[in-house]
Amino acid sequence: MSTSKNSAKDSLHYALHRCRLITLKQFEDVDETAFCAQPHPDFSPIGWHFGHIGYTEAYWLLEHCADLQPLFPEFHQLFQADGLPKNERIQLPSISTINCYLEAIRSEVWRYLDHAPIEEQERLWRFILQHESQHSETIAFVLQLHRLKNSKNQQQIYHSASKISYSPQVLKIPAGEFEMGNNSVEAMDNEKPLHRRSLDTYWIDRYPVTCGQYRIFIQVGGYQNREFWSTLGWQWLQQNPVSKPLYWLDDPIFDDHPVCGVSWYEAEAYCNFVGKRLPTEAEWEKAASWDEETQSKQTYPWGEELPNSNRCNCNDGERMQQGTTSVNTYSHGESAYGVRDLLGNVWEWTDSWFAGYSKFQHYPYVGYSQSYFDHQHRVLKGGSWATRPWAMRCSFRNWYHPGVREILAGFRCVSQGEF
Repeated sequence: MSTSKNSAKDSLHYALHRCRLITLKQFEDVDETAFCAQPHPDFSPIGWHFGHIGYTEAYWLLEHCADLQPLFPEFHQLFQADGLPKNERIQLPSISTINCYLEAIRSEVWRYLDHAPIEEQERLWRFILQHESQHSETIAFVLQLHRLKNSKNQQQIYHSASKISYSPQVLKIPAGEFEMGNNSVEAMDNEKPLHRRSLDTYWIDRYPVTCGQYRIFIQVGGYQNREFWSTLGWQWLQQNPVSKPLYWLDDPIFDDHPVCGVSWYEAEAYCNFVGKRLPTEAEWEKAASWDEETQSKQTYPWGEELPNSNRCNCNDGERMQQGTTSVNTYSHGESAYGVRDLLGNVWEWTDSWFAGYSKFQHYPYVGYSQSYFDHQHRVLKGGSWATRPWAMRCSFRNWYHPGVREILAGFRCVSQGEF
């Protein structure tokens, strides 16, 4: 076996094993009731996501690639994505049963990896790694919804207070071309292909909008003032009468943390309030990944080193923060332009609709991305405190309906002129 084959297999083995350890850690203090409960109608119980991780791994790697007979066929309808409606996914096997299900699948996966033609399959294996990462993040915020519902002491649950001073700033991103997207083996289908874009000069906030800044919007009656809201945003607000972010903490000690738990409409209204706007996806990605001096694209704002808890607030399994941190915590995580807190902490809404790039090709199935090219989903960039390193890079694209606020999302502002 060649060195490159060994290297790819060793890398995958390490990443899959480490990712699974982090997933299992999420269930250490979970009881059977929380495992099966559905705290929000739009999201499946965490136990279903746990089983779905195993089902998908078995389907693609063991059935599709290794041509093995299905393991545990009795679980197929329950754990496949289109098997049951979300509200019927609460009748689940026990935590220990599903844990054994995943262990049995993983044992077969390790056996297959020893002789798998990795040159042909690496992209699919990387997809499976990121699939688990994504569903584990969903588990993280569904657990947050459980705690939000059951606890009055949100402050100790959602955020780690760490007051670090910062000064709000805007940074100039000069006009010109840059490279957008990603052609690497890790890239999801919606990130491909790498292509060149040209943008005019714009100014971007160095940091995401903080709780301290957003507090002003709340205090002046931003949720009651129609002039800050678009027509669709105001309609959403009347149907969802809220007056603060979902994960709001009314304590000045968190004023330098990014606001978290806002819909796209709330982010848009705040931008209107301050006379700015949300960045397009292209503007966000250029500010995050382009190095003006070398005229080259970086995978991460700081370069090519995989995200870790020294660079950003992410779930790397080392120093996991159960919540946000100050936007100025990670000085070593800034981009070539000096923009900070781009990866981790909170997902950032953009002004772009989710759509395929020119020459888009679906992978590994049509429904992963293409079904959402419906002009109903806004792109989010960057990742949150619950995102795994393998699902974080400047080109990675998340997408949700603009009215969703349960995800761990915030935003930053841009303008065409300096403020």
